[in-house]
Amino acid sequence: MSENKKLVIKIHPLDNVLVALTDLKKGATIVHQDQSYHLVEDIAAKHKFFITPLEKGGKVIMYGITVGKIKTDAVVIGQLMSTQNTVHEADPYAYRNFQYHWNAPDISKYQNKTFNGYHRSDGKVGTANYWLFIPTVFCENRNLDIIKASLNESLGYAVDNKYKQFTAELVNQIQEGKNIGVAEIPFEQKPNDKRVFKNIDGIKFLNHNGGCGGTRQDASTLSKLLAAYADHANVAGITLLSLGCQHLQIEDFKKDILERNPKFNKPLLVFEQQSTKSEEALIKDAIQQTLEQLIEVNKIERAPAPLSKLNIGVKCGGSDGFSGISANPAVGHTADLLVALGGQILLAEFPELCGAEQELIDRCVNEATANKFIRLMESYNQMAHAVGSGFHMNPSPGNIKDGLITDAIKSAGACKKGGTAPVVDVLDYTEPAIHPGLHLVCTPGNDVEATTGKAASGATLILFTTGLGTPTGNPICPVIKVATNTSLANRMSDIIDINTGSIIEGTKSIEEVGEEILDYCIKAASGEIIPKAVQLQQDDFIPWKRGVSL
Repeated sequence: MSENKKLVIKIHPLDNVLVALTDLKKGATIVHQDQSYHLVEDIAAKHKFFITPLEKGGKVIMYGITVGKIKTDAVVIGQLMSTQNTVHEADPYAYRNFQYHWNAPDISKYQNKTFNGYHRSDGKVGTANYWLFIPTVFCENRNLDIIKASLNESLGYAVDNKYKQFTAELVNQIQEGKNIGVAEIPFEQKPNDKRVFKNIDGIKFLNHNGGCGGTRQDASTLSKLLAAYADHANVAGITLLSLGCQHLQIEDFKKDILERNPKFNKPLLVFEQQSTKSEEALIKDAIQQTLEQLIEVNKIERAPAPLSKLNIGVKCGGSDGFSGISANPAVGHTADLLVALGGQILLAEFPELCGAEQELIDRCVNEATANKFIRLMESYNQMAHAVGSGFHMNPSPGNIKDGLITDAIKSAGACKKGGTAPVVDVLDYTEPAIHPGLHLVCTPGNDVEATTGKAASGATLILFTTGLGTPTGNPICPVIKVATNTSLANRMSDIIDINTGSIIEGTKSIEEVGEEILDYCIKAASGEIIPKAVQLQQDDFIPWKRGVSL
């Protein structure tokens, strides 16, 4: 009995499937909670098998809710759940004035803890200190690339030296008439101890493909997004490059900043190419004036701040069948701890909340908040259906291969990242979080579009869970990678920061790992630990045009 406990898990008492924690062979008898189940086919780890027979149209229950229905004539006990026998199905939802009671976790361990952050004049506290280059239009991307190469190399922020050295050695071998011998070339990154500005964590660049063409609504949305990044707690100052004739005008950008934050007073340098005598003059002036401002910004130092000043986005990508069992619930406990401490949590990816709506609606603090969530979910899904898609088409081939057969299964596990706290607010894309507590943020499920949106709503750290592995990062918000399983953590240790595989292995509880994640976040927020995505400068940034993206 004790051995079989490690083989499978039943997530909720109402479930009619079990999840395999390891590979199970056809013909094996699995004992769980005094019930025996004979397997009629192999069940790979992360996948599910039925523990009750179901007829065509029968509901598949997991996490205590409907996550699918049977599309074949019938399934039997011990049979694998697959796309051949199961399709997406979710329960209807509505506001019902549910009286939700939250059992907040014990926070005595963290009550007097602080992190060392960068204090801004408007009261926000950053976990990093960046200078940000923003183009109003894609026409300026090339100029940004020139400036980026010049500044990062000269100021000591470049991280690609080992690849330059590697390539140079290969080219040298070719020039000498040798066969290319990779084994002969040392491949290592030498520590960078030549950073000119010790209190500036990096110079970041928001290259994008918008600002003109498309629709005026596209430009307006982009302007609000860029303004949100300029106003971000992790940004100390901004250099803005504009062409001049584009849809997204400089004055629109400035207006959006002040509408978002009337107290905005960061240094903002503006350069317009069509008003400059040459491209060379534009780039030289931008570099020189930025360096002058960096001298001042470098005087800002980290200082203690309460944990209530943290704003953590929670995200999953490259999810697997363990995501909703290990990493996501552990991050959810971290979220509950931070909410109890007065901090902010941002849960987004609306296509990956499909099927979990009722629970989230019941947790909304009032009817207006619930109705905003319902309106955004329904209008988004309708937009997807209008072009022949829908939230139900969100799972990727990798998700399905590793056990996430329907979007409702994926969503039920994904929403665990948000913990169990009440939903205090629902934010449309780029809207800022202004209240302490858990927020729902309307973004696609797409990894980079979602992280881009979370940072826009104010996330100063992002916890990103993954079962398959993904390198996603963000230019201004440190992204912390949390593996669902030990195999991934070991195999892709160059991009993974935290391993929650101990939950699957039964050596640690969700609560224990959740506290470890918060401890890591405090160190990352203080600059004591640098997450892998930050070290690699994985600065992913994709604006959402409000089109169909799942």
